[in-house]
Amino acid sequence: MGQGADVNYLDHLAQDSARFAAALQDTPPRAPVPSCPGWDADDLLWHLAEVQWFWGTIVREGVTGEQADEFKPDRPADRDGLLAFYRRASRDLGVILAARAPDTPAWTWSADHTVGFVRRRQAHEALIHRVDAELTAGERTGMDARLSADGVDEALRVMYGGELPDWGAFTPASADAVRLRATDTGDSWLVTAGRFTGTDPGDGVSYDQPCLQAAERDTGEPAAASITGSAADLDCWLWHRPPVGAVERSGDESVLGSFDTAIAPGLN
Repeated sequence: MGQGADVNYLDHLAQDSARFAAALQDTPPRAPVPSCPGWDADDLLWHLAEVQWFWGTIVREGVTGEQADEFKPDRPADRDGLLAFYRRASRDLGVILAARAPDTPAWTWSADHTVGFVRRRQAHEALIHRVDAELTAGERTGMDARLSADGVDEALRVMYGGELPDWGAFTPASADAVRLRATDTGDSWLVTAGRFTGTDPGDGVSYDQPCLQAAERDTGEPAAASITGSAADLDCWLWHRPPVGAVERSGDESVLGSFDTAIAPGLN
């Protein structure tokens, strides 16, 4: 599975952003966020507010992330101020992204420097943090299966993997792969765990960290291990959020262990 042509990222961004705010509306500001240790409800609200403001500023102004940070406003002092800032930033982001074609150039931290990348990333950012907000409020609701399957794809190909720079290398932990399969949508991914190493010639920073590499498509060849669950449960599990149903694992324990090592750092 690749980037979901049948997924309307802008609609999902709007819907999950609204559900995020609704979940936190009457939640006490200091209520702990169980899926984000150390955060309370207002920290979560500020996080998504500043993220949506950040990407809206990048696309609207045509600036880099570093330049956008120079304009970053201070955190509002209370819940009313936070909600007002969040709603404005969220509305502006939706309008800005809708006004730009997906292939419009834009700064991103990935190899994909387009508005399409921002649309996709922000739809999934809103989805996962909507889950966080509902866990905080104690009123969890369902996740769209097609968006969730696309979220699994993004987590595997972009967040834990992605296109490697030419100055780095991926070393597989073994020649064997893990197959992830979404039981409700039928999507599957063949993934190899290993490490990314290399030194960035631009800033001299060296990397040696766990990494995943997903095959361009799953052609059905045998895999040493499998991980299965609904698309929503796999998406939550990869983001270290609690699944609603079971995520089943079977096969070679060493191959599964290498996969676990690759996702152990989690995603922010």
